[in-house]
Amino acid sequence: MRNVYADNAATTALSPQVLEKMMPYLTEIYGNPSSIYKIGSTARRAVESARESIAQALGAANSSEIYFTSGGSESNNWAIKCVCSALKSRGKKHIITSKFEHHAVLHVCEALEKEGYDVTYLEVYENGLVKPEDVASSIRNDTAIVTIMYANNEIGTIQPIAEIGQICRNKGVIFHTDAVQAIGNVPVNVVKDNIDLLSLTAHKLHGPKGCGALYIRKGVKIDKLIYGGAQERNKRAGTENVAGIAGLAAAVQIAADTMPKRIPRIIQMRNRLIDELLKIERSRLNGDRDKRLAGNINMCFEGIEGESLLLSLDLLGISSSSGSACTSGSLDPSHVLLAIGLHHSVAHGSMRLSFSDNNTDEDIDYLIETIPPVINRLREMSPLWEKIKSETI
Repeated sequence: MRNVYADNAATTALSPQVLEKMMPYLTEIYGNPSSIYKIGSTARRAVESARESIAQALGAANSSEIYFTSGGSESNNWAIKCVCSALKSRGKKHIITSKFEHHAVLHVCEALEKEGYDVTYLEVYENGLVKPEDVASSIRNDTAIVTIMYANNEIGTIQPIAEIGQICRNKGVIFHTDAVQAIGNVPVNVVKDNIDLLSLTAHKLHGPKGCGALYIRKGVKIDKLIYGGAQERNKRAGTENVAGIAGLAAAVQIAADTMPKRIPRIIQMRNRLIDELLKIERSRLNGDRDKRLAGNINMCFEGIEGESLLLSLDLLGISSSSGSACTSGSLDPSHVLLAIGLHHSVAHGSMRLSFSDNNTDEDIDYLIETIPPVINRLREMSPLWEKIKSETI
């Protein structure tokens, strides 16, 4: 039996090259970066070198615009909550987002609604894309921030970020994007894309868990996140995770350098698998066919439960998911699939396969060989399948 890891949108394997960059700061260079003795100052240089490397990879104007965090969820929380806090005194109490953001954005917005903020949740339509004109028509005089993810974590659709960013810039509204899934998979330039704040994390691109960053464009007013020390230019207190930061910088740099060669190969594998899985009766691809992440396939198969499919595939050595790993304990259908108009019964039969450069053509062969028979067996066991087949498509 072959083992195929196809849940890279949830997390990726730590690459040997990244681990190598991290090891010195886990062993001999363990000093506190705020200390003045040698192993402390050496650690400080590593932190600042990483900051510079990430700034260059993002096209940021200055390395001082990069702030290190514990990951994407923290970065999203900081961006939204602290921008709103900073602008509250100016009467800015309106937020614009989309209906299918990651819960690290949606739950923040819901919490702020309880504090008196007004939130506009934009439609994403059947193709899973936000329309820039919807953003433009929703901006008000009291809009504090627009937050639209760069690429969706479940269905992989890539949003028109530069166009949305330009609209916000013209209107004088701060624009934040959750780019956790996009970094390393699509070219991102914060200046060209008109981005004011951008969230990223290491573990989605073969880096370590527990380390991320928030890009904050110079001039953006934002309150501090954590009080205590003066770390991160007095914005986020706490001793820096030097090894994690070094790993994050290495992962971002490797991803940027290998993108031209890596992404076309992954797209080719993805498209071959999509074509084969669409041959299955009553199957559908969720989200735009072309405007999607290279390694993302999200499909629904009528007449089965997604959980049964995932467990069956796991027994055959295939690791996949039904959506976001952050909601794996929920039995509710994906809010992303509901947002693009799927019925509850269809959304329950979803599967996400997500690939990285570690996957091979042989992995795709195994998936093509294995998935259809599993779906057929589950449908044969379902008392509803014959009824579903008789319904008009």
